[in-house]
Amino acid sequence: LEVRAGEILALIGPNGAGKSTMFNQVSGVDTPTSGEVLFLGESVVGKGSRTIARMGMSRTFQHVRLLPTMSVLENVAIGAHARDNPGLLRGMLAGAWRLERRDEARLLAEAARQIERVGLGGHLHDAAGALPLGKQRLLEVARALAADPCLLLLEEPAAGLRLLEKRALADLLRKLEAEGIAILLVEHDMDFVMGLVDRVYVMDFGQKICEGAPEAVQRDARVLEAYLGVP
Repeated sequence: LEVRAGEILALIGPNGAGKSTMFNQVSGVDTPTSGEVLFLGESVVGKGSRTIARMGMSRTFQHVRLLPTMSVLENVAIGAHARDNPGLLRGMLAGAWRLERRDEARLLAEAARQIERVGLGGHLHDAAGALPLGKQRLLEVARALAADPCLLLLEEPAAGLRLLEKRALADLLRKLEAEGIAILLVEHDMDFVMGLVDRVYVMDFGQKICEGAPEAVQRDARVLEAYLGVP
């Protein structure tokens, strides 16, 4: 599987195909027992998720991971700075920002910019846990963007979003693509995927069974059988 700068790829397949496992191994959450993962031409196997994040890879998760009692702004600010300062998260949880005022202002301004970017500008000071699931997913996207990635891994970003929210998310991802960011997403909403991505990879039982343009993949007999349930 290869992801290039300035393109949007989808990784699809039935439940249990191995998509989340793939994401975890690419991003350093888990370590592969064989094979290799190259990021920017460098092997990242065994480097760990924090090191890989510092290199420019950000991700969201299938199950939303937020600090629910903290504000939307604070959640995104953590994403913007935690990869460079591991003590920040501990400091924020203890109620003490370990930043100079100038650095704090810069950090919060960047966090606010990314929140506006995903359409959550009206929720800056709301508790993250008070947002509906769809908006929590957008918040995770904002937090991932705040780390200034060149590769963005999105796990089911459209789940729980309403139609207009999905359209806004698609517009955002196209803008990021135009800026040169590489995007790999796992998603079950085929209407969302097929109208957005440049290429599609299909997995089944841990193996890649097909890859290509969305139109070609939708006609592939292996995909119809494994994913769409067509004999």
